[in-house]
Amino acid sequence: MSAIERVTRRVRRGWLASPPASPLATSAGERNTALDAVRGVAVLGMLTMNAVAFGLPAAAYNNLNAAGSRAPVDWIIGAAGEVFADQKFMGLFSILFGAGVVLFAERAAAKGRRCVLLSLWRNALLAAMGIAHAAVWEGNVLLLYGLCSPVVLALRRLPPKLLLALGGACFAAVAVTSWAVQSSLDSSSSLLIEFWHHGAISGITEVWFSVDVFGRALGAMLIGAALYRTGVIGGSRAPGFYRRLAAWGLGIGLPLSAAGLALVAGSGFDVDWAIAGTIPNTLATVPVCLGYIGLVTLWNRAAGSALRRRIRATGRMALTNYLAQTAFGIAVLESLSGNSEPGRSAIALFVVAVWAVQLWWSKAWLDRFAFGPVEWLWRCATYRRWQPIRHR
Repeated sequence: MSAIERVTRRVRRGWLASPPASPLATSAGERNTALDAVRGVAVLGMLTMNAVAFGLPAAAYNNLNAAGSRAPVDWIIGAAGEVFADQKFMGLFSILFGAGVVLFAERAAAKGRRCVLLSLWRNALLAAMGIAHAAVWEGNVLLLYGLCSPVVLALRRLPPKLLLALGGACFAAVAVTSWAVQSSLDSSSSLLIEFWHHGAISGITEVWFSVDVFGRALGAMLIGAALYRTGVIGGSRAPGFYRRLAAWGLGIGLPLSAAGLALVAGSGFDVDWAIAGTIPNTLATVPVCLGYIGLVTLWNRAAGSALRRRIRATGRMALTNYLAQTAFGIAVLESLSGNSEPGRSAIALFVVAVWAVQLWWSKAWLDRFAFGPVEWLWRCATYRRWQPIRHR
């Protein structure tokens, strides 16, 4: 048999035919623009604090007085970051991820797939990406999400009120742990001094840090599962509901966060508040995230605009954009910080520049392709088959 005849027979058998799209592939008509918009705001907002970690010494992330705050504008930018961004955009991203765990499982079950096994495999892949990302930058959240997602998956069918209560309990546990650890150390403790002035964590401060990051991530993901189940995430509630959500969330959360900053600053950034000073911000995270969800959902419902389309596209490519932010941060800010310490105002300019790039390229890419490049690779690995990337 000739080579041409062998190829012809294989084509007839379907060996070289394009593989069918996964039964879970999300069509354009299935996309939820409210989710995309909130996710876009979340991933852009995360850069405002991650950029501090890229460009300044480790202690500067928690201690405004440690580095990067030389001029009055640096202090203003740093204070705004503490009140409006610190913990909040990671919390928002975590809420959306928790909602996504439930959404994926429901769609898998509705289309006849083994939703639990597929979800576990999908998030194991995410954890593997997180391990690779952590080798480049220790501040990654992907491994954290991959480890927390089985808990969310196991609890996803609990009543939404119970999910909310469990999520809130996680944040409360973080606050209690913060107070307990601070109370167990005096101002002369080398562990506390090393953390506050140099960003080093060890011993009991490492225990606190682990409880802090895991507790906040898992708590927000459980809250996200509840908000998805009740239709809050996804924009299905009446406009009046989102206006009240924004008013109450921001009205409670922002003053609480500002009070925490005022407490620490009023003490002269004393080490006695190094860990306990995070408590108001921790408790403010959920209300502020709810307020942001309300604002962005209302904004997304208004008449279409170029900015809305770009924010949604950025959200659809959230994983690609999150990883790209790390690449930009290492290439630009870490290299600059090796020569001289940038101020927070210079870091803010970097953030705005990256935002402009990602708002531009996300829409440009999705005008041609159905998924972001990393999202597409994750999808192919999840279903273990080649997925079409171009629009059908």
